[in-house]
Amino acid sequence: MMKTIALIYMGGTFGCIGEPLMPMPEQQFLPLLSKVIPPHLQVECFAAPSIKDSSACTATDWLALVQQIQQLQLKGFQHFVIIHGTDTLSYAAATLARFLGHSCHAIITGSQYPLLNIEGNDTREFTDALGNLYLALEQVLTLSSGVYLAFHQQVFHAQTTLKAHTTELDAFVGIQAEQSCPTTSDYFVVQNEHIEQAAQLSILNLMLQPITKEQLVLQLKNSLNIPPNFLILQGFGTGNIAVNDEIIDLFDRLYQQKCLPIISTQVTFGQLDQRYAISSWIQSAKVLVNDCHSHADLYAKALQMYLKYPTHEQWFAHWHQH
Repeated sequence: MMKTIALIYMGGTFGCIGEPLMPMPEQQFLPLLSKVIPPHLQVECFAAPSIKDSSACTATDWLALVQQIQQLQLKGFQHFVIIHGTDTLSYAAATLARFLGHSCHAIITGSQYPLLNIEGNDTREFTDALGNLYLALEQVLTLSSGVYLAFHQQVFHAQTTLKAHTTELDAFVGIQAEQSCPTTSDYFVVQNEHIEQAAQLSILNLMLQPITKEQLVLQLKNSLNIPPNFLILQGFGTGNIAVNDEIIDLFDRLYQQKCLPIISTQVTFGQLDQRYAISSWIQSAKVLVNDCHSHADLYAKALQMYLKYPTHEQWFAHWHQH
């Protein structure tokens, strides 16, 4: 029996036309998209609940997408391909992976060039959109359950991806789908109240620079004025941050104000490692250590913890169980 693929369009360069590039309304784009589907595949096209430039996407958009996929699952769909802009493609991929787990087969993709020409009446002479779409449609039927990102003849585990180049076709890196990768198996049913709650999520990311401890103290004190839910501190190397007693005390004060500091790294690849003496303070401070596959996956995990548990104490207590 032929498997029907749900192809969900969420915007991005893929569906843009004109000069300068602007998104074609989905009512006009979806019929044109359906015309390029290979005839041997059974595909049904859908518009996502939120269609916009991906640089404007947030957790509410991705949770609405997850909810749409979960509703389609109830109708019998088990294979999904999502078209999304590349700016936040890795964040969307990680969020889908965290919330869908291995409940279905899903691949998210996009393109560096539009599918259609300037006038929007034919496919573009040079584009990576068709290749990326065909790759995703073919692979979603053969890969094991889970969420993946397909781009430029490569398929990656969704939680591990990073956009590594602004304009090249070979724009994404991550762990290849055929490689072993211990990804999450959670399944989180998204309700309307979760989408409303996600609109209030506050995450502040601080990529540390080589400044004095006194200047870091001032920055952390500023965060105390309106503390975020999560404060991500991207340290050096394996997550090293030079601290003093006042900085450690500020981490505790942030925690008391329901803000969870998370120690991460600004280095692209590799795990965190607290074997150095400079990081020994982490063991006793009210901070968490990033244990995720990527920076985008850290965002997705923080979002899930925020929605799953009502207090920051529970986020802290259950962090390493997810």
